[in-house]
Amino acid sequence: MAVYIVMGVSGVGKSTVGKLLALQMDLLFYDADDFHPPENVEKMKAGIPLQDEDRKGWLDILARKISTWNQKGGAVLACSALKEKYRKQLQSIPREQLTWIYLHSTFELIKERLLLRKDHFFKPELLTSQFETLEPPGYGIHIDANNSPEQIIQQIMQKLNNKISRIGLYGLGVMGKSLALNLASKGVQVSVFNRHLKAVEENVAKDFAASHSNDFKFNWFDEPEKFVASLARPRNIILMVNAGKTVDVVIENLLPHLEKDDLIIDGGNSHYKDSERREKFLKKKGILFLGTGISGGEEGALKGPSIMPGGEPTAYDRIGDILEKIAAKDKNGKACCTYIGPGGAGHFVKMLHNGIEYAEMQFIAEIYHFMRFSLSLDQEGVAGFFEKWNKEMRSYLLEISIEILRKKENAEFILDKILDAAKQKGTGGWSTKAALELGVPLDTITSAVMARIISGKKEQRVKAAEIYNTKPHKKEFKKIEKSLFQAFQAEQIINHAIGFDLLKSASEEYRWNLNLSEISRIWTNGCIIRSGLMEDLVKLFRENKDENLLLHKEIVDFIKEARQDLILVITQALQAGVPMPGMSAALNYLLSFTAAQTSANMIQAQRDYFGAHTYERVGKPRGEFFHTKW
Repeated sequence: MAVYIVMGVSGVGKSTVGKLLALQMDLLFYDADDFHPPENVEKMKAGIPLQDEDRKGWLDILARKISTWNQKGGAVLACSALKEKYRKQLQSIPREQLTWIYLHSTFELIKERLLLRKDHFFKPELLTSQFETLEPPGYGIHIDANNSPEQIIQQIMQKLNNKISRIGLYGLGVMGKSLALNLASKGVQVSVFNRHLKAVEENVAKDFAASHSNDFKFNWFDEPEKFVASLARPRNIILMVNAGKTVDVVIENLLPHLEKDDLIIDGGNSHYKDSERREKFLKKKGILFLGTGISGGEEGALKGPSIMPGGEPTAYDRIGDILEKIAAKDKNGKACCTYIGPGGAGHFVKMLHNGIEYAEMQFIAEIYHFMRFSLSLDQEGVAGFFEKWNKEMRSYLLEISIEILRKKENAEFILDKILDAAKQKGTGGWSTKAALELGVPLDTITSAVMARIISGKKEQRVKAAEIYNTKPHKKEFKKIEKSLFQAFQAEQIINHAIGFDLLKSASEEYRWNLNLSEISRIWTNGCIIRSGLMEDLVKLFRENKDENLLLHKEIVDFIKEARQDLILVITQALQAGVPMPGMSAALNYLLSFTAAQTSANMIQAQRDYFGAHTYERVGKPRGEFFHTKW
């Protein structure tokens, strides 16, 4: 399906070229002039230039026709489409399905052609107004109309066969390659770029394009200037490079080749404050920017990730259809991609996604460890229970953990060969820092980050284990078998409540107006933390977007029932000498959140004693402070 619009001023040869192009491509040809209402025709016959109001109804008719023609297999349309706003009105189908072919020539040459035309309602004296109205497009195929129609068709076909890319992808690491293939599989023409460093990274872009040449035609580059020149204007460039200074270096390298209204999309795991800074910097130069979180790993990037774009709404309006096209789909077939909010909102939401992910991974690891080394289940036994639980939980992380538990190498389980020293990329720690800045508790995520840090001290832990003679004590599995699943479900809910509370606070502080229900929805597929719970959250946050998750009636009913199970499992694990930092953090948060009276009055008294920091008083209005001379 495709529609081709041959555009330009009257007399440039639109109809002649359009008919030949339609014949070449075996498509129907239409002339936009045939759809003018009688009153427009009469005006043009009288030598009266059409105004925007005259064209509005005509363009509406054409837009509907273009949509119909596209559904029926395509067409070629000859239409002046002189102004950008006219072209936007005609854009009734996806951008990649509509190709603009702009025929241009000099005023003098076209005037000569018009003087030779007979029996046409357009008067040559109207040509001046057309040139004054003309706004040449910064995209599409541009053809000099001074050649013969046959030569023009040859040039058009050559350019169509090597179609200008609508989007460029900079950086062909694992995620970049997968995204490029995803885009190409959805019919989007892509230019790919990767740096060329002798003996370090050689011919990466070239080899990638060659290895997939049987399926897709990638325009490949290792020179920034040629890469940018290959893109349709205004340009759209996705950066898939390492977060941090590398992003700034890449932007600086691209800037000399960019023009006003070009768009840079940072698809890496950048810090949200860096995204805000880059957006402001680029805005001064007339360049649009979207800080875009992408979750799903290599497989998600290839088959459909969850996408979280943040920045100017106009930037999303321009590229949103492509991002939604390559995103995963929820259970109703809607794209797991939505405009998140202004500034750094997109990367903040992705950061928090990763924070929730850290804690979920920690919970699964703790329960596996407890079941394996204290409750005496073998790996197949643990995998069996996880598999049973996941029929209800539908958790991606639990799903992959089952496969990990069962994977063998030379008849031995691979998991036993993996060193227990976890790494991190920083997003979990960023979440903790953001929570401290906003004054929001983040117990589960912070504990998961700290657990990874202490896991890295492998040599010290081994030495300490020998000194303290610490080994897991055996516990009777049957006594807590029923409680394990309830406890696992409870900590998952608590962790999500903690994470979404941070999102709510950030939204209020930065005025992002985050839609928690919509964020939950785009996390139901494609991303790492997708689960059955996430699907429930879409409804819960839609019904009451302002309430803490732990105060929703459905959640309250479950947590009341599961609270003792969580306490029992953690108590048994700690008594057995099995560390449970993540699950303990979840329980402590729950106990603190549901406690009408805590120990904080003693802390306030201590602060006032040594530092005269004052305190609020029972029975007095909040915000009224007192001091005691101790």
